[in-house]
Amino acid sequence: MLPLLVIAAAAAAFFALGFHRYLSFDVLRDSRAMLLDLVARHGVIAPLLFILAYVVVTAASLPGALIMTLTGGFLFGTIIGGIYTVIGATLGAIALFVAAQTALGDALRAKAGGALAKLEAGFREDAFNYLIVLRLVPIFPFFVVNLAAAFLGTPLPKFIIATFIGIIPGTMVYSSVGSGLGAVFDAGVTPNLGIIFSWPVLGPLIGLAVLALLPVAYKRLKRGA
Repeated sequence: MLPLLVIAAAAAAFFALGFHRYLSFDVLRDSRAMLLDLVARHGVIAPLLFILAYVVVTAASLPGALIMTLTGGFLFGTIIGGIYTVIGATLGAIALFVAAQTALGDALRAKAGGALAKLEAGFREDAFNYLIVLRLVPIFPFFVVNLAAAFLGTPLPKFIIATFIGIIPGTMVYSSVGSGLGAVFDAGVTPNLGIIFSWPVLGPLIGLAVLALLPVAYKRLKRGA
């Protein structure tokens, strides 16, 4: 039950500190001066709290990860904010991965639903490459991929490395959008949150995904030869 207790404690701290109140674009816009002031005044504590909040959002599969990524870029800049987001998302994914292999397994399996079966074949044979592709191109929800990897026997080291590497491109795209939110707020418009599905962004991500699948394709062609 330890993973359950850790996630529950982190979720309680998340709500007790009031971070849930900021998981919307409107609140972020209205609170930007306060948030920037907090970051300026609290030094290293601010990024630690941000990473902790991201861990909780990811581990507990709470809505708001996209807003969190935008917030990271807005508060800390594209690169630094993106790094904090990747760290938080990876740690949260690890927590959910471990929880899925323990007392929470049955409940989380039910939550994943039919999407789990669709992922099974690829994970069982080429877990690392398949996970890289699913991280690069968000075909399935992030938490479903975390659960599928756990239920289908992906080794934890492969899960960590593939998650960390695979989420970097998409994270940096949204972190970049977040870094420009000040101008968006001043203009009174809404940022393009679907930017990752635009061809100039999605095209390169698909290209990286294809590269990740080349070893799998080669292995299967060699097997069939």
